[in-house]
Amino acid sequence: MQVAIVGGTGKEGRGLAVRLARAGHDVVIGSRDAQRAAARADELNAAHGVALRGDANGPACAGAQVVVLSVPYSAHRATLEGLRHPLIGKILVDITVPLKPPKVRSVHLPHGQAAALEAQALLPDTQVCATLHHVGAHHLSDVDHPLDCDVLVCGHKDVRGQIVALLGDAGLRALDAGPLRNAIALESLTPVLLYLNKKYGSPGAGIRITGLPE
Repeated sequence: MQVAIVGGTGKEGRGLAVRLARAGHDVVIGSRDAQRAAARADELNAAHGVALRGDANGPACAGAQVVVLSVPYSAHRATLEGLRHPLIGKILVDITVPLKPPKVRSVHLPHGQAAALEAQALLPDTQVCATLHHVGAHHLSDVDHPLDCDVLVCGHKDVRGQIVALLGDAGLRALDAGPLRNAIALESLTPVLLYLNKKYGSPGAGIRITGLPE
């Protein structure tokens, strides 16, 4: 698939980019600064033997089938508004969690709903999925580290299966967790995992769903 990662220069974005490129997907790293994106792509290519490209966010999204949004919640709305046109007809994978520093270990839902639902309201012509809330950036960015956790995928029923398969290529067990409104539960669990990290000294607590058939 053709995949663009908006915010691809960050830890989560670049880790996912390398993992997907290793699986054979055509991945472009997006940034507000095209030169910065290209430089990071060159750096990752040299380090990991992949063939990433870098571009400004708009052109990166325009050429993609799937766009992964990996930006802080503070930049969520402005980023989506700026990309409204190139995201028409695309699948948007929104991994945003509405954390409120410095209290990132407490659930924060500023508008009483999930960030992914806000994204869908802003982008009626885009199919939004929410996922990757429960894998730590520390582990995702360590591209040789096995990802020993599950991730849940919520969104349009017509595209959830595609995203489950895509994340499987990145080395994750991804599970179909139903419609987009369920994303409020996914996003709310992230601060709990951050609390567990601090409480027990973990670099990246995750989740496992048990009792499912193989």
